[in-house]
Amino acid sequence: MTIDMADLRQRFSERQYKLTPQRQIILQAFIDHQDKHLSAEDVYTIVRKQSPEIGLATVYRTLELLSDLEILQKLDFGDGRSRYEINETNTPHHHHHLICLSCGKVKEFEDDLLETLEAVIARKSRFKIVDHQVKFYGYCRECQEESDDS
Repeated sequence: MTIDMADLRQRFSERQYKLTPQRQIILQAFIDHQDKHLSAEDVYTIVRKQSPEIGLATVYRTLELLSDLEILQKLDFGDGRSRYEINETNTPHHHHHLICLSCGKVKEFEDDLLETLEAVIARKSRFKIVDHQVKFYGYCRECQEESDDS
């Protein structure tokens, strides 16, 4: 599903927050890079080309607000930087991630193979599971090929 600025404006309105010009520019970076998992530094690099007056501190504050409002999902891939992506709230589970230990590339994996396991765990533990996240760490095709060439 592709999310656009109209969807995001609606989310701000529902939460009674203003969509300031700076927030709109930062959100546009996510719309334009929906296939990426952007860090604050990535967003800053993108937005300063269009709006050099937006500082890194503004980017950090805005990302935290957008995460708190559940407009963005904050992710930790174990590399010391938080990354963000648009939170597609209409999906029952988040997609999973394949994380390359060599180049740091993150790829999304859409198949949800854990539904049966989740049901078994919920039943045995009497725990109501509402979501899960899975991260697979390894080496992408390009890094494997580079390693084979060495």
